[in-house]
Amino acid sequence: MDIVPLAEGFGAEIRGIDLIDVASSGAAYDAVRAAFEAHSLLLFRDQTVSDDVQAAYSRAFGPLEIVKVGSIGHGTFYSRLNNLDDEGKIVPDGHRQILRARANQLWHTDSSFKKTPALASVLSARRVPARGGETEFASTRLFWESLLPARQAQLRDRTVTHSYANSRDQIDPELMTKEERAALPPVRWRFTWRNPANGRTALYIASHAYAVDGMGDNEAKALLAELIAQATRPGATYLHTWRQGDVMMWDNRAMLHRGRPWPLAEARVMVRTTIQASAADGLDALRPAA
Repeated sequence: MDIVPLAEGFGAEIRGIDLIDVASSGAAYDAVRAAFEAHSLLLFRDQTVSDDVQAAYSRAFGPLEIVKVGSIGHGTFYSRLNNLDDEGKIVPDGHRQILRARANQLWHTDSSFKKTPALASVLSARRVPARGGETEFASTRLFWESLLPARQAQLRDRTVTHSYANSRDQIDPELMTKEERAALPPVRWRFTWRNPANGRTALYIASHAYAVDGMGDNEAKALLAELIAQATRPGATYLHTWRQGDVMMWDNRAMLHRGRPWPLAEARVMVRTTIQASAADGLDALRPAA
């Protein structure tokens, strides 16, 4: 297995093994898991990927999330991110799927709004537009490590509230249904997530975050916006241009990401599986003090 760096300080392309190797070989899994812990973002090129292969690879790292109510793929392991209707035709601008894609163009980390947040996401490119539709990544671990100790001390043990509604309402207050709002109440997490595999800490923020304990609403939102802007400043991100057959995996404990726009007359079809975090991934330390 070869590891080729993607960006300054994070991200790596994995060469020489495929997804199915990781799912079927303990040695391959151990090597890729070590790369995941070290680099936070992994790229596999030219994969012959199916739903079953993607699920088998993802399941090697932990239990899979069930896709939430209101999303395409609800009740399965496969979140289907596309701009196609049930007949395979491209949906028009303003369609709910287009609005969801715009919400995903906010900087976020997957599932921070759930009672059990995500360790990692695995995203495969099944059909890509001729241009646009990239995914951009930023390391909140490197950003945390760049902060002065005094600033770290101000943030480390504070508690932040996350809600799926906060990010969706920024796009359209009608984007979430009553059923979705009832199924996804706000959750509270510490500002930081420590990786037990290497002892490194990352700032745990997202467009889903909107409140900070001990701060007024406007002050909290201003702080969160400031931190996201600093973490994703020019020169600190990696922009991935997708090719069909690409598969990317990222550490939701330590990464922000966002989708980028593409011409709406072109199809973009992606499939995501999401791996739940556990105590072994440092989840208990993320929970606020009682």
